[in-house]
Amino acid sequence: MFTGLVEHLGTVSSIERNEGGYTLTISDSAAILGDCHLGDSIAVNGACLTVTEFNPVQDGGYFKVFLANETLARTDHGDREVGEKVNLERAMGTNARFGGHFVQGHIDTTATIVDRQTDGESLRMWFRLPEPTPDRPSLLSYFIPKGFVTIDGTSLTLTEVNDAERTFGIMLIKYTREHINLVKKANGAMVNIEVDMVGKYVVKSVVACLGEGGSAIRELVEKIVNDIVTRRLAA
Repeated sequence: MFTGLVEHLGTVSSIERNEGGYTLTISDSAAILGDCHLGDSIAVNGACLTVTEFNPVQDGGYFKVFLANETLARTDHGDREVGEKVNLERAMGTNARFGGHFVQGHIDTTATIVDRQTDGESLRMWFRLPEPTPDRPSLLSYFIPKGFVTIDGTSLTLTEVNDAERTFGIMLIKYTREHINLVKKANGAMVNIEVDMVGKYVVKSVVACLGEGGSAIRELVEKIVNDIVTRRLAA
C-alpha cells in the first residue's frame, strides 16, 4: 500500500530485456534504500514492483526490479529509457502520517497528456483516457471533480472531468512540479493511471446490490420509489 506522495526521483541506469519482460535498474536512489530489504515493494511511476537486488552505496544507491509482460502491457513502462527520471515511493509504514490517499500501486490504465497551461506558479495539465474496449471498459465513472487520481504514482486532485471527450484535468503547485517527473513528459506522452480504490468498492457494491445478487435490496428501493411516486400523484 502507498500514499501517492513521491519520495524521490531515481534514474533508470539499465534495461535488460528478455522474452518474459525486463529487469530495470534504478540508480541515484540511496535516499530510499536505507531500510530496504530484498522482496520489498517500491512504486516506480506508480507501479508496485518487487526489489530483486539493491546496493545503497554503489551508483548513488541502486535497486533492481523485474517487470513481467503483463506489467508492460498495463503500464507505460515499455517506454522507459536509460537516463530517464522515475517517481519512487516506498510502501507506507504504519507509524507515518497518511498525507495522500489509498494507493495500491496496481495500474488500471494509461492516459495521454493532451495539453498544459501555466497558472501563476502552478501548472494545469489535461489528459485523455483511451477508448474503451470489451477487454478494458471505460473508467470514467471513477473520475469526479475534486476526487482522487494517481498519475505516475502521484496522488492528485481532479479539477475537471469531461466524459464526452474522455479527458480530465489536474493542477500541480510549484512544490509538486519540482519533486515529480510529470512535467518532464511532453504532450502526447503516456502516463500510468490508478483510479481511487474506494470508488472501485463503492461502484462494485452498488452494482451487486442492484444486480441479480441483490434482489432484496432492489425490491426495497423499488418500493420506496413507488411509495414516493404514489404520494406525489395523490397530492
